[in-house]
Amino acid sequence: MIKLKNVEKWFGNAQVIRGIDFTINEGEFIIFVGPSGCGKSTLLRMIAGLEETSKGKIFIDDKDVTAQPPAKRGLAMVFQTYALYPHMNVRENMGFGLKTAGVPKEEIENMVNDAANILKLEDYLERRPKELSGGQRQRVAIGRAIVRNPIAFLFDEPLSNLDAALRVEMRYEIAKLSQTLKSTMIYVTHDQVEAMTLADRIVVLQDGLIEQIGTPRELYDSPINLFVAQFIGSPKMNIINCTATNSTIKLAGGNNIEIKGKEAATKLGIRPEAISLTTADKAHVEGVVDIVEYLGADTYLIIDCAQLGKITLRTSGETTLRTQAQVGLSFALDKLHFFDGNGKAI
Repeated sequence: MIKLKNVEKWFGNAQVIRGIDFTINEGEFIIFVGPSGCGKSTLLRMIAGLEETSKGKIFIDDKDVTAQPPAKRGLAMVFQTYALYPHMNVRENMGFGLKTAGVPKEEIENMVNDAANILKLEDYLERRPKELSGGQRQRVAIGRAIVRNPIAFLFDEPLSNLDAALRVEMRYEIAKLSQTLKSTMIYVTHDQVEAMTLADRIVVLQDGLIEQIGTPRELYDSPINLFVAQFIGSPKMNIINCTATNSTIKLAGGNNIEIKGKEAATKLGIRPEAISLTTADKAHVEGVVDIVEYLGADTYLIIDCAQLGKITLRTSGETTLRTQAQVGLSFALDKLHFFDGNGKAI
């Protein structure tokens, strides 16, 4: 279990972590997400001991490790760059840390073989890094962490250097690894697909602060504010300006929506899959198809709705609609999100 108690980080006069306070449970897979510069990698490096904590405390299993060096924390970190020794084969790369720590040769061999079995690297142990694919090199880097039998694993954007197909493959490998080892894992990524598919809980960061913590489903279905609503989900949630009077939500250039208890709403949010095509007489809004993005099973339609702006709709990949087609859009009323003038969900 890892606890952060009001941790802050300053680089000179610039504060990049502004008071983070939360607990990572034993065996939990936590993912930090957020835009570039939000502090997610810095926070991970503070937990690892690679960055000094300016203020606050970090506990591992209730032991204060704030002032301890990385080697004393019992953590293993996997970076986006593999950092393998080019002159060593896979077996030597995976066991090098144990060798320098004075672990007996036979024990090293057993631990490397166990890790290679978990990561399906048995056939590559005698190869050097230049003979491996990017995904295989990343597995070697993960294996080097596994043999140390750490308290927790820290991943800093480990898949960002891989192509799209390898990222999908390695996501699966990391998910299976989490199930096999049942170890605490903290993972940093800017890719929300990785976050949604891997995490037990996601920590959404912005400007060094936590915006929301929750399961992927909680963040997707119940975002706490506009930032989380638009950051989580691909394509992102549609946001529409609105005004509210009593139980009536008025959309600029659209029809009224009868919803109770949303009198403070200034913006309405709806995800692309919660919008359906309909006839003009049943539509909440109307528009013209601006762009058609065919993705096989799905097609995304970007609809120009004049005063309301562009609205993205997810529909079947079999749609025959083309650009410039006039369409009506109907919203699933039970899937609407409302936000006040400060961007807070209501």
